[in-house]
Amino acid sequence: MTQWSTRSLARVARERGIAPTLSHSTVALILHHAELQPHRSRYWKTPTLDEHFRQKAAAVLWCYERAQALAEHGEVVLCVDEKPNIQVLERRCPTRPVLPGLIERREFEYVRRGTVNFLASLLVHAGTMRGWCLEKNDGACLREVLPQLLHPYRDARRVHLIWDGGSSHVAQDTRDFLGRYRHVRVLVTPPHASWLNQAELLLRAFSARYLQRGDWKRRSDFVAHLDASWPEYNRLYAHPFTWLWTRAKMRDWFERHRR
Repeated sequence: MTQWSTRSLARVARERGIAPTLSHSTVALILHHAELQPHRSRYWKTPTLDEHFRQKAAAVLWCYERAQALAEHGEVVLCVDEKPNIQVLERRCPTRPVLPGLIERREFEYVRRGTVNFLASLLVHAGTMRGWCLEKNDGACLREVLPQLLHPYRDARRVHLIWDGGSSHVAQDTRDFLGRYRHVRVLVTPPHASWLNQAELLLRAFSARYLQRGDWKRRSDFVAHLDASWPEYNRLYAHPFTWLWTRAKMRDWFERHRR
């Protein structure tokens, strides 16, 4: 058996004489106290835990640990990430709103009205965001908005720009473009460790509030919605993320997984 439930565990235990009168509710209680969840699993990708990983991760974590202090000295930590190919869907029938005794009801079938690539930046010490809708998720479209992205920080002593190793980020044209900004320090998260980018947390929080239950007749309507949503997010929800994974914790984790 490759998928266990409390009922299947109780049944096998009874069949094997381990506990002749064991019930599934008792199994659930035992598992709860033992903090075991055999009914759940998830995929994971092992990063290459070498000195290259350690150095890249430590540089990112250093910025997070000092984000507020850096801001007080004229430096900013900026995380950037994309949410590519968001489907713009129109429901075949209008959504029926919530009523007393009835939950909202949405039509299952839909018509695709295109896709949108959403680029977001997070000002780490403040927790505020900015957003742009890109025609394509490529280096050319990224470089078009980089001047807008960096303009508010033109007078900063240093901009610590953190993003993952996506092809548009590490393309030579993008690196050459950012090389013109002498005050920008680019930090790329290690391979298979994009979770070190706080902008991923931002996009998850933003998506939960603004990208669910959509019904859009035109792609332009959805773009307008996104353009109006990120300022509202800043007004209602923005706050610095509580980041607990420090360089000290990384060193302990690094040593455990290298054994």
